[in-house]
Amino acid sequence: MLVMKRRLVLVFLLFFGIASQAQKIDELKITGLKRTKESFIRKIVKVKENTVYDSLIVANDIERLKRLPGIASASFTFDKKEADVNVLTYSIVENFTIIPAIRISTANNGDFAFRLSIFEFNLLGNNQLIGGFYERDVFNSYGVYYEHPFLFSNKLGIGFSYKDVTTQEPIFFDAGDENYRFSNKAIEGKLLFSFDFNNEAELGLSYINERYELINSDMGVVTPISLQADKLNYRAQYTYVDVDIDYQYFNGFTSEFTAQYFQFLKGGDGAQEFLNNFLSLRNDFIYYKKIKQRGNWATRLRLAAAIGNEDSPFAPFTLDNQLNIRGVGNTVDRGTAAIVLNTEYRQTLLEKGWFVIQGNAFVDAGSWRTPGNNISELFNGSSTKLYPGLGIRFIHKKIFNAVFRLDYGVGVSKNSTNGITFGIGQYF
Repeated sequence: MLVMKRRLVLVFLLFFGIASQAQKIDELKITGLKRTKESFIRKIVKVKENTVYDSLIVANDIERLKRLPGIASASFTFDKKEADVNVLTYSIVENFTIIPAIRISTANNGDFAFRLSIFEFNLLGNNQLIGGFYERDVFNSYGVYYEHPFLFSNKLGIGFSYKDVTTQEPIFFDAGDENYRFSNKAIEGKLLFSFDFNNEAELGLSYINERYELINSDMGVVTPISLQADKLNYRAQYTYVDVDIDYQYFNGFTSEFTAQYFQFLKGGDGAQEFLNNFLSLRNDFIYYKKIKQRGNWATRLRLAAAIGNEDSPFAPFTLDNQLNIRGVGNTVDRGTAAIVLNTEYRQTLLEKGWFVIQGNAFVDAGSWRTPGNNISELFNGSSTKLYPGLGIRFIHKKIFNAVFRLDYGVGVSKNSTNGITFGIGQYF
């Protein structure tokens, strides 16, 4: 009993000794701001004045700041300004956030295709997003977006978007392939949640008008000439993020899960047969590892499945250059389930001030379940694609997402092609 009492006394003495030595944050200073509002930074950081200094909370604040589109880098110092006055300083380097972009490619009919966009990622200095795009890919398309992630608090915001997209889409039937004019008009409202430093979520509701019109056909009555449907799309997304960002270098792990339920409301003859209700599930697991001073290894595993759309040729998941396999071509296949693995090593070749040239070597691999087939098709090798390749990145360190990438993938599986993929931002 005496030994127990002595231990308790020691514990209390140790606790009060540590507490008496704890340093209080008397003043929080934020430097380096030009466009970003200081009130916004103070709103989202966890550290507050007249609280005890906690190195873990400070480290989390710095990582969270570096993830914001308006901030390129952040650091801190904790010093005594004068006797008994402790000053914590967050030093911030801002990004330029008004980003125009152009994407050039070859359309499915062989014509020239392009996409122009412009986005502001730090509207009014509090990291609101506004922007839009115009695309010419056989037909005209456009979209507009708005998000205010921290409108109501540092945990809750909103977003809206409208898209009017028209493309030429290949649809794969047993009797052969057909080209359709695909039109998709969608308006979405969503709630944005930031539960804590690592956990974020979205809840969205979209009203969609979808239309397929056959462009030409050699198969006569075998295919539907036109389909039209109005739908509701219920979307839920959960993201876990534990990534430290140092300009072009990433280190850590992220997981993004998205569930979407498409509800058929009304449509023309035969529409419900082909454009029926279904549930779409997808999860991206991404791992980043910084290698020594100038290297970065990145790997993404994507798992996807559609439930309730198994027999429709209008399958939701596509095999495409820009989405999953570099070098494979634009919308070359469709599926109702997919497993995709992308892995690449990025090496900084040149870094001069704000400018970086980065080379990369990658391997993209994936398999698809064609509509109506068994899930075992994902694993038997019949639909597997394997594309190793090389790429280069041109990076501006002070402009948000200013990564111009060029990759060349070489198909090594059966009936494969080779191809170049252009884009803005890292592939993943």
